[in-house]
This record gives sequence, structure tokens and C-alpha cells, in this order.
Amino acid sequence: MTWVLIGLPLLGATVLLLGGRRTNRWGHYLAIATVAVSFVLGLVLLAGLMGRGAEDRTIDQHLFDWVFAGSFTAPVSLQLDQLSIVFVLLITGVGSLIHLYAVGYMSHDPDRRKFFAYLNLFVAAMLLLVLAGNYLLLYVGWEGVGLASYLLIGFWQYKPSAATAAKKAFVVNRVGDLGLSIAIMLMFVTFGSVTFPGVFAAAGEADGTTVTLIGLALLLAACGKSAQFPLQSWLLDAMEGPTPVSALIHAATMVTAGVYLIVRSSALFDLSQGARTTVVAVGTITMIMGAVIGCAKDDIKKALAGSTMSQIGYMVLAAGLGPVGYVFAIFHLLTHGMFKAGLFLGAGSVMHGMNDNVNMRRYGALRAMMILTFATFGLGYLAIIGIPPFAGFWSKDEIIHVAFSQNWFVGLCAMLAAGVTGYYMTRIMAMTFFGKARWDDGVHPHESPSVMTSPMIVLAFGSVFGGMFLLFVANIETWLEPVTGYQEATGGPPTWLTIPLTLLLVLAGAALAWRQYAAQAVPVTAPIAVSPVTVAARQDLYGDAVNESLFMRPGQYLTRFLVWFDNRVIDGAVNGFAAVIGGSSGRLRRVQTGFARSYALSMVGGALVLLLALAIVRIS
Repeated sequence: MTWVLIGLPLLGATVLLLGGRRTNRWGHYLAIATVAVSFVLGLVLLAGLMGRGAEDRTIDQHLFDWVFAGSFTAPVSLQLDQLSIVFVLLITGVGSLIHLYAVGYMSHDPDRRKFFAYLNLFVAAMLLLVLAGNYLLLYVGWEGVGLASYLLIGFWQYKPSAATAAKKAFVVNRVGDLGLSIAIMLMFVTFGSVTFPGVFAAAGEADGTTVTLIGLALLLAACGKSAQFPLQSWLLDAMEGPTPVSALIHAATMVTAGVYLIVRSSALFDLSQGARTTVVAVGTITMIMGAVIGCAKDDIKKALAGSTMSQIGYMVLAAGLGPVGYVFAIFHLLTHGMFKAGLFLGAGSVMHGMNDNVNMRRYGALRAMMILTFATFGLGYLAIIGIPPFAGFWSKDEIIHVAFSQNWFVGLCAMLAAGVTGYYMTRIMAMTFFGKARWDDGVHPHESPSVMTSPMIVLAFGSVFGGMFLLFVANIETWLEPVTGYQEATGGPPTWLTIPLTLLLVLAGAALAWRQYAAQAVPVTAPIAVSPVTVAARQDLYGDAVNESLFMRPGQYLTRFLVWFDNRVIDGAVNGFAAVIGGSSGRLRRVQTGFARSYALSMVGGALVLLLALAIVRIS
């Protein structure tokens, strides 16, 4: 039954794309139904797994052999286990709510049917990615997610900014995809297999350098899909897509794919300390970068996008810590999926009431006009900054604790990022819902319809109870242990010290932001006289400038040189040779006059030359 999980949303996408305008009236309901039924099937499969023993919860479903050459085979097989089922429930559960929300959000869009088709395609590709039983099939899902994100980010392609953002996401992700391609080829050459059991069983016999190279190639792939340093530049521009797309990408699908890939490949990363250290470094840098960028953005969606970069950085950091961190990377991914989806849908609700204005400097005092949006967004806010007992507190606190147990510097960075999170998220809350009204004349803020607010209410429950449920009811540590392994962290400061210190930093950050953006008037125009850090943050820490200097400009120069070389050297040589042949032919052509007397004269002349030559030879 596992293949049905993927087949249903894929069927929905196919019907909507091929059915054309005949599906306009009911197509969006079909799209919702396919994902919702997949969620119910996921619950049934979860119940089936829970009825088995802990070591007997991996189910392989072989469909057919896809590639077979000599002794090499790559089957189309699906693998359902403790790790993949939690992703299935996140993708289909949160995905269903986002589909429902989109019915209201996209109600006036003439291409709504196509939008829902792309959403279904996105969900199907992500399900294939997490259910694939080998790396080659995972790659198919990986590329499918990239294609769907390209279509959705550029959905309003008549806007040049949207078309450019889609192309940027597509190109940057191709760099990461190259890493996954290299990793799969190295696995095939080294282990003779690309299946998970085949690779993991043989990994211990491979030399350390090869395993490290495979780990680094997988990390490059994760950096592309999860917008990690240095391939993070596409994420903020991707906000050009409709808001439900942003929620789906940031909460349940694309950006979580990199974390899944690293944790799924834990058997390889366990064997390479160098690869794991690099993963921790990338996660830590991205966590800080995302938090700093989030502090300076006035666009509500881009501020939340910076937040996603930072929170995914937490997850990647935890995944790089090895068996002490894999479980908590997934734990934070799940809680983040709930509250980040709620936050993005809340941002979309605010935009809906503010005539699609995304500038928070034109908001203010919206809490009275949008009570439901304010309440649900506020619960997501408390969850992401880690206030107990909300969801983010449990997962983020565990990551900070295990980070301290492995490395004090990384632990301090994680704790500092929590404080910055308190600052930028309070800034968003204050600029949007508190202070004085700053919107333009003619704008009439109002609450969104129930089809949009009901998914936000459900996600708000997840923001409040999700962490406690996963930790104390679902026993996430025990549940994932057979797949990811688990070691209890030892060393580092005790939790009775790290938890209060982290909370103190969070409250300090929140108080500072409240003082700047709620207790004082917010100028409707962003001030120019600001610190260099703010200037850099507004420019996304110059990520685009670095990419332009290191990759785009050298590429342009190389292209110009190659064009010059082709025109002047290659074409010059060919054209010159042709000119010589042409000139010689032109001169010889003059001999062909067509007059018999000329030819007779030539024959006489030739005969005289021949006789003269013979005479010279005889005399000599």
C-alpha cells in the first residue's frame, strides 16, 4: 500500500494538468482529497508499524527492476520505516492543511487549477524522496522536488522578479544536485550498489577518504535543497511565489530534504569525523547568518525566510553531531514544520487583509482587526522562540544541550542564535500586530475567511502541544533509535544551567525588539543611517555579491574569451584557409577561357618547356 501514498497526489496532478479547464470547478477539491487520503493511509501504516517489534519495522516494497546491467541492479522499491513514516505524516498532514488554505488564498487566481496540480506534484515528489529504497530512486524524487519548486516559485511568471527567482532557485539547486550525482557514482564504484542496505553494509570496509568524499558530496546536495551556506542565496528570493508555496517549501517539503538525506545516510557519516565536522560548521554558519538576516528584513515573508535558514541550520548542526544529534535534528524538523507552516499561513492572512502589501513598516496595530490571525501567529511565535511549554522549546533546547556536550563554541553559537531568534521574531510581532497603525488610506484590514483560518488554528495546536506530544507521548527518541541510533549526550554544562541561560537570552532579545518596535514609533521608511551589520543584513550578507564575484563574473570572462578565441582563432584559421583555396581557384579559373587557340597555345608552350627540360638534362 506504500506506493498508493505517492500515487494519489501524482494522480491528482495528472488529472488536473490533462483535464484542462473542465476541472476548474472541482479540481482543487480533488487535490485536497488526494493528499488528505494519503495522510489517512499514512496513519494506517503507522498503526501497522507500531504493531511490530522495534527491530522489525522496516518494510520493503519491491515494485520492479528499473536498471539491471551485469551484476548491478537498481530496483524501484519503497522503504517504509520509523524515519520515513514521520516524514510521510508531516508532508501529507501539513500539506493537506496548506492545500485547504490555498482554496481561499488563490480563490481569485485564474490559474488556480494549475497551481493545485503543481502542489500535488510537489507532494508526490517529496513522498517519493522519503520513501525511496535506494539512492537512485531518491534522486528521482530529489529532481521532482526541484522541478515542482521551479514551477511554483515562478507561478506568477508574468512578474520578472518571480521568473528570475524561479530560475535562480533552479540553477543553485543544480549545483547541489551535482553533489548528489557524484555521491551516487562514488557509491556505485566503491560498493557496487546504490541500495541503502547494500551501501550501509559495505561502508565499514571502505577506506576513510572515500567515505569522507561521499559524505561531503551528500552535504553539498543538502546545502542546495536546504538553503545552507554557501548555497542559501535562492531561499529569500523564492518568496516571490504564492504564500502557500512558501509554507509548503519551508515547513514540510523542500528545505527539509537535505536534513533527511544526512540523517538517512547516518551510517556513512558515522564513519567520517571529517564529514560530520564539516556538516556542523555549515549548520552553525547558516544558523547565525539566517538569524542576522531575519533581523533586518521589512518584508514579512523574507523575515520568516531568514528564520527558516536559521532553524534549518539548527537541524543540520544537530545532524552533524552524530548519534547524539540525529534524533533531535528530526525532532526539531517536525516541530518546526508545525509552527513554521502556521507562521507562513498567518503571514499570508495578513497580506490577504492588507491588499498583498508585504512591508511590515506599513502594518501595525492589526491585532484588533485580525484576532484569529493574531492569536495563531502569536502561538507560533512563542513556539519558535522556545518559550516553555511550546513546541520549539523542547526540540531547540535539546539541540543546544547536545551541542554543548560536543563543543562549547558550537553550543554558545546555538544559544546566541536563540537570543537573536527572540529578537527578530518579536520584531515581526511588534511591527505587525502592535504599535500604531501605519497602513495607507484605502486599506481596510480584515480577518481572512474560515477556509484560511481553520488550518491556522489546527497548526496553532501543533505549535502548543506538538513538542510535548512527540517527546512524552510518541517517545521520538525511542521511535527513531533503530534507524538513526541514539547516544545520550555526556559532558557539557547541565540542563538546569543551559535552559535558564537560553531563556534569559531569548527574553533579552525579545525585550530589545519590543523596546525598538513596539514602545517607539516605527518609521514607515526604513532609516538609512544604520549600523554596517544592518546594511549587510539587508543585502543578505552579500551572498549574491559573493556569488557574482566568485562564479558569475569569472564565468562571463571565460565565456567572452572563448567567444573571442572561436571567432578570431578557430574561425580565423578556417576562413583563412578557405580564402587561400578560393584565391588560388580564382586565378586558375582564368586559364579556363573556352577558346581552342588558347588551349593549343598552352599545349605548345608546355611541349616547348618539356623539350627544354629534356635538353638541359642531356647536356648536363
